Amino acid sequence: MSDYSCYNFQTKLLHHKHKTDPITGAVSVPMHLSSTFHQEDLDHFGKYDYSRSANPTREALEEQISNLEGGCRGFAFSSGMAAISTAFLLLSQGDHVVISEDVYGGTFRMVTEVLTRLGITHTFVDMTDLDAVEKAIRTNTKAFYIETPSNPLLKVTDIQAVSELAKEQGALTFVDNTFLTPALQQPLSLGADVVLHSATKFLAGHSDLVAGLAAVKDEELADRLYFLQNSFGAVLGVQDAWLLMRGLKTLYVRLRHSSEAAGKLADYLNHHPLVKKVHYPGLKEHSGYQLQRQQAEGPGAVFSFELESEQLVRPFTSHLQIPVLAVSLGAVESILSYPAKMSHAAMPEHERRKRGITNTLFRFSAGLEDPEDLIADFEFALAQSTIQALAK
Repeated sequence: MSDYSCYNFQTKLLHHKHKTDPITGAVSVPMHLSSTFHQEDLDHFGKYDYSRSANPTREALEEQISNLEGGCRGFAFSSGMAAISTAFLLLSQGDHVVISEDVYGGTFRMVTEVLTRLGITHTFVDMTDLDAVEKAIRTNTKAFYIETPSNPLLKVTDIQAVSELAKEQGALTFVDNTFLTPALQQPLSLGADVVLHSATKFLAGHSDLVAGLAAVKDEELADRLYFLQNSFGAVLGVQDAWLLMRGLKTLYVRLRHSSEAAGKLADYLNHHPLVKKVHYPGLKEHSGYQLQRQQAEGPGAVFSFELESEQLVRPFTSHLQIPVLAVSLGAVESILSYPAKMSHAAMPEHERRKRGITNTLFRFSAGLEDPEDLIADFEFALAQSTIQALAK
């Protein structure tokens, strides 16, 4: 059998254990739609018995994300929140979590409204400040949850430094790697214990499925996470697993183009008089610029920006033609999101404002369009929004 581990990331996306079917030679992973599997013996079951517990198609995807993230085992969930929630259930009543303050709204809701009911407490903290992270640690802290770059302010957290603090505490480190994917950042190699993805985004890349992935580097932890996944049954369906594997084949080229487009548009907006601030770790003035260069292979294809006035918000969005105004990110089409009413709608307004998630903030995910067309579209929309705002 070939040693695929020697390949570079771009090649690993296409050449791996499941690149061809060993029985037929098919160059696409077979879709095993069966919910149950015949057993030859009552006392000795085969590897597969029921698709909630294991399915060959889903397993191929799980092995692939594990290999790409440098883990020992992967897991495919029905959504990103299913992956995140299951990881949190590794904790027990009385445990405490330290978590990035400007975290995705769904994660905020899970932590504040579900974990608290289970007796699991939390402290939100600016994880770019390691002193603040240390001060947030309690004797019962059992997990550190990191988004880096964070959603939606693109703050960059030192994964290795936080992971070392966690190890001193005997705690786990979870990292949401949705924005960068293993193509640009591999948290397990930096000390994290669990890496999580909303695979709906860049990994799948086509706005046509909902999925979550996780990878771990410790066998004992993998067994615990599998027990939870099997118990709750939040597994990814076979057809979506197959679609996700198809999307992964083009991840490298998609992300490379989208990151380049995001950089050009972020630079343009950074010099526009109607834009108050651009949050993007690819800009040299970003506070996390150097750290991002150290722990990742690039700044990614997502940034956020603040308009100068709330009066500009609606005219601006009404004149944009190219981006889809929608929830989500990481697709072949550019997506513009409004966190206050979309990704962070679950977060109360006072909590949003405390974190800097204002009503003038937009999040942008660059797609595969020509970046010059995107710049021209933004330029027109900003100009028209000024005219419309002045007319009032």
